[in-house]
Amino acid sequence: MAKLYFYYAAMNAGKSTNLLQSAYNYRERGLRALLFTPQLDKRYGAGVITSRIGLQEEAFAFGPDHDLFAHVKGELKQGGLNCILVDEAQFLSKQQVLQLTLVVDRLGVPVLCYGLRTDFRGEPFEGSQYLLSWAEELVEIKTVCSSGKKAIMNARLDADGNQVRDGAQVEIGHHYEARARAQFNLEWVSPIGYIPSDTTDG
Repeated sequence: MAKLYFYYAAMNAGKSTNLLQSAYNYRERGLRALLFTPQLDKRYGAGVITSRIGLQEEAFAFGPDHDLFAHVKGELKQGGLNCILVDEAQFLSKQQVLQLTLVVDRLGVPVLCYGLRTDFRGEPFEGSQYLLSWAEELVEIKTVCSSGKKAIMNARLDADGNQVRDGAQVEIGHHYEARARAQFNLEWVSPIGYIPSDTTDG
C-alpha cells in the first residue's frame, strides 16, 4: 500500500544522506526511484542532491509551478516506477503537496519527502505545514544541539556567527545551526512578538 512519508529534522541531521541511501537501496534491488530537488537550491549545481558526507546524485529540479502529479504520470508511461524521493521538501507549495498525495492515492506510487519543519524564525514552511497535515507517516530524523539537548530549531547566523532574526524566509547560502528551542531564543526570534515579563525576585 503506497503512502506519503515526511522525514523531517533540523539542519544537518542527515536528511539528504537518508534520501540518497533510500535511492541506492531501490536501485540495488532492481527498482526505479525518481528523485526531485527544488530548482532554487543551486549550492552544488542545478538538479543535484548532495549530502554533507559526500554522496551525490542527479535529480529533477522542480520550480514553484511544476506539476509533480503530471510529471510522475508521464514517467509511468516510460516504464515502472517504484518510489518518488523529494529533497528539501519544505520548499514545495501546498498545491505540489496535494499533487504528491494524488501520486500516492491515484497512481499508487509511494512518496518519501525529506525536509525542515520550520525556518530561521521558527515559522513553518508551507510545504512542511501541509506534509505534516496530510502524510500518513511522519518520521523524525534526530540531531543534537551543542548544548547536548535535542535540536529542533534552525538558527540563521551572520558572517560573525551571530544569530539573526530578519530577512526573507528563503535565502540560500547562509550558515545555519541546529539548536534546541531554549538555545534558539524563540521569543526573541519569532515574529509573534511576545516578550515575557520579568519573573526574577526582588
